Amino acid sequence: MRIVLIGNGGQLASDLWPLLKERYEVVALGHAELDLCDHAAVRARLDRDRPELVINTAAFHRVDHCEEAVSEAFAVNALAVLNLARWCDRHDAALMHFSTDYVFAGDVASPRGEADLPGPLSVYGASKLTGEYLVRQACARHFVVRTCGLYGRAGSSGKGGNFVETMLRLGRKGEPVRVVADQIVGPTATADLARKLVQVLERGDYGLYHVTNAGACSWFEFARAIFELANLRVDLTPISSKQFGAAARRPAYSVLRHDHLAALALDDMPTWRDALARYLREGGGDSHPR
Repeated sequence: MRIVLIGNGGQLASDLWPLLKERYEVVALGHAELDLCDHAAVRARLDRDRPELVINTAAFHRVDHCEEAVSEAFAVNALAVLNLARWCDRHDAALMHFSTDYVFAGDVASPRGEADLPGPLSVYGASKLTGEYLVRQACARHFVVRTCGLYGRAGSSGKGGNFVETMLRLGRKGEPVRVVADQIVGPTATADLARKLVQVLERGDYGLYHVTNAGACSWFEFARAIFELANLRVDLTPISSKQFGAAARRPAYSVLRHDHLAALALDDMPTWRDALARYLREGGGDSHPR
């Protein structure tokens, strides 16, 4: 199978590409090679490479900035995705696209399954949900994967690093750290997500998936675990979302239930704490300049 992987250099693509190239013929494209918002250029490139599967890991995911850059958020997260979906459907190719826990309002304190009704609170969440719907409407052979709290060895260029790297950087400075304690999430290592995605692709059961590391914690609890596992003594204080004062509203509870994986007997993701310990043990905290 020939695959075009979009978003090369990002933290998910960086963990996914090595696994894919062991099994398939993969063309990996970063922003320098492919501007998703240039629809004609995207179609021309896909016409040239003729993939049987397109995997789109690119997104406009600066959540707070999306509140001001509404047009840009929808251009990347929805309209560019529709262009990919239409090309794939016309050429009988499959499309794997990624979404987020932010499509949910988080007003129910129980894990949300794929069949539960979304209700995004932010422009980012709305743009990602729109992208989901466009893929599902325009491309018959699709995998739409919602995930949460990603962190990987490649970091996140759009966010200036991931949460783990940011906490380690702040902790090593020896300054007080304040972290939101009233948002419950399912942090997910891109290495674990990538391995599960390969299994999903090989099973070939199209549709909507939730894929995260198992378990849940607040961002404060996640930060505390980071410092504990990294043997850092840090003055860590829990704060509320209101005190943090972010421009975009976040869901208070956005843990994802893996109903589709469970139906395929594939719901065996490691816990978030085990994933974090492995990430740190394998040098995740030393992967970027501090």
